[in-house]
Amino acid sequence: MRFVLLLAIISPAFSQTPIRGFPADQWKTQHDLEEKAKAVPQAERLRIYMERMADKPHHAGSPGAKAVADYALGQLKEWGLDARIESFEAMLPYPAARVLEMTAPVRYRAQIKEPAFPEDKYTAEAGTLAPYNAYSASGDVTAPLVYVNYGLPEDYESLKKLGIEVRGKIVIARYGKSWRGIKPKLAQENGAVGCLMYSDPRDDGYFQNDVYPKGPMRPPQGVQRGSVLDMTLYPGDPLSPGWASEHGSRRLPRSDAKSLPKIPVMPISYGDAKPLLEQLAGPVAPEPWRGALPITYHTGPGPATVHLKLDFDWSNRPLEDVVARIPGTVYKDQWILYGNHHDAWVNGASDPVSGACVLLETARTLASLRKQGWQPKRTVVLALWDGEEFGLVGSTEWVEKHLDELERKAAVYINSDSNGRGSIGAGGSYTLETFTKEVLRELTDPVTSKSLLDSPRRRRRAQLSADGSPHEFQLAPLGAGSDYVPFLDHAGVASLNVGFGGPNSSGVYHSAYDTIAWYQRFSDGDFAYGKTLSQLLVTMVLRLADAPVLPFEFQSLVRTIHRYVDEIQKDVQRTSGAVDFREVQSQLARLHTASRLYDDELAAVMRRAGPMPLERLAKVNEAVQRTERAQLLSDGLPRREWYRHQLYAPGLYTGYGAKTLPGVREAIEAQRWEEANQQARRLAQVLRATALQVEEAARLLASLSEARP
Repeated sequence: MRFVLLLAIISPAFSQTPIRGFPADQWKTQHDLEEKAKAVPQAERLRIYMERMADKPHHAGSPGAKAVADYALGQLKEWGLDARIESFEAMLPYPAARVLEMTAPVRYRAQIKEPAFPEDKYTAEAGTLAPYNAYSASGDVTAPLVYVNYGLPEDYESLKKLGIEVRGKIVIARYGKSWRGIKPKLAQENGAVGCLMYSDPRDDGYFQNDVYPKGPMRPPQGVQRGSVLDMTLYPGDPLSPGWASEHGSRRLPRSDAKSLPKIPVMPISYGDAKPLLEQLAGPVAPEPWRGALPITYHTGPGPATVHLKLDFDWSNRPLEDVVARIPGTVYKDQWILYGNHHDAWVNGASDPVSGACVLLETARTLASLRKQGWQPKRTVVLALWDGEEFGLVGSTEWVEKHLDELERKAAVYINSDSNGRGSIGAGGSYTLETFTKEVLRELTDPVTSKSLLDSPRRRRRAQLSADGSPHEFQLAPLGAGSDYVPFLDHAGVASLNVGFGGPNSSGVYHSAYDTIAWYQRFSDGDFAYGKTLSQLLVTMVLRLADAPVLPFEFQSLVRTIHRYVDEIQKDVQRTSGAVDFREVQSQLARLHTASRLYDDELAAVMRRAGPMPLERLAKVNEAVQRTERAQLLSDGLPRREWYRHQLYAPGLYTGYGAKTLPGVREAIEAQRWEEANQQARRLAQVLRATALQVEEAARLLASLSEARP
């Protein structure tokens, strides 16, 4: 009864809160629907899904992955949703031979095996995929070892200054600071013949907290599996860049696949890394390079010499994407999509089942609303992707197969991945920043009871911007790391990535210890944050599906691009180069004017009561949807044409981290001045195209306003 009274008290306040894209006379109805939806998700349901989906190992291409896909499909159908499996076939290499041994100055054979713990029955499961790096080259090499810190460009510069040569050597890098595929890429470019990667206990082991099973962090023999595909060139099946990989479809020869490393790469534990590192001589490593192992860190080369032998089964294997649709009643050919992957490296309770079970509970909530009479105005597409861990394979192949349809119909893609106990994280297209802020304002953190919007703002109050004012909420730019990449960077669909998390999850990331037992003890064991994420996502889906006008907002985009251009110009000033930004600034000014005009016209339409002509509304929404497509160029970014978006991309040497305005920024960083000026002209081109779309949307809104009584 107390809960019911509380809702009665707060609902009137919510009913008066503006919702972008909805007229004022629809705010209360929409808020009432959202309150009804937020009452549906149940923590106990999330627990049941996790216990089923994370019970066994289910790496992509395995019977376990198919079993998880079949389970999810059965649930979706049981709830009355139109769901099916879309199958693809991609090259998914499994390990066939793994040998790592030190041959001098002492002998040591690495375990490269994660022991089971009696306290956690899931760590003894049969069918566990051995620790390895997917898409490593096969090879048999013996060479002196060199320690390269995190294996970043600046680390190799430091080694050069120390007079240390890595050509012909095997490098050992610690995980962190970049996408793991960048480390062998840089090792290869610097002439190394092999690459080892280990998790230093300073980063996710005993330096941070107690190790599993006593605590949440990585134990001595824990290993981070993962793909080393060069996804900064293109994700998905490396043998089918730009087209869907299906049974019998065209494939490149493996030797022609640009995203495949050319040297053998293997992940190891810090238990296996310590005997190798303590046999290195050479200079003492710089202070920032020193981890938490009880040794003095040296760079080498040698005298530690290691033998690395790897081979793989390079078979094509099945992928099972589970896709459900809820047809729209008004704008059936405009889609709102929401996805999370279902494949894991082992059991994957945190990554990805914590997010996959939220998607299922959100689907059940939407199905429940349908049974009560709600039908979305736009078509809602829900997807559980396969093969994400190998390199966003299932989502990329699906996008490449449906690209023409997505370009016509997709309005917004929402992504989630791992979810846990902690703070909210959100990244995405800046046209959706205001929309995200409005949704976060109306949900509360399950522990602090503060608004999800207020919580991060409170943490930032002590941080001031350059003009001395507090930082406001901002979406983070999207780089790589999850299934939003093909939607945003290739198809030009405005995208969001949301979820909760804290520091603990890194301790078992991509290891055999990411189990239900670990998750219950050290993450969101009561599924309070899983329930909140489902409430957040269902609210997002409902607003996007039903808003008479898609809730895009363009002034945030203009402000953010202005900030990025200012950053880049300061970078240019620190060099001897010159880049002409006059046309970029001119088109930004035009986009700013168009954005203000659009907001004025939208406000006028939203103020007027009464029905609106649906055909004209549809044209407005089509124009709004095309604003993100306008930020693509068909020939893509320099040397990586698959990435077509000109405002966001994963950095060539960061991977996970985004490069904003990537064509211009990366050319300037490399001091390729002719290319930088060319890319500035191309940036101006997409800003002009975006401004034209916003102007068109504003014009259509004006005509809509004139047409209403």
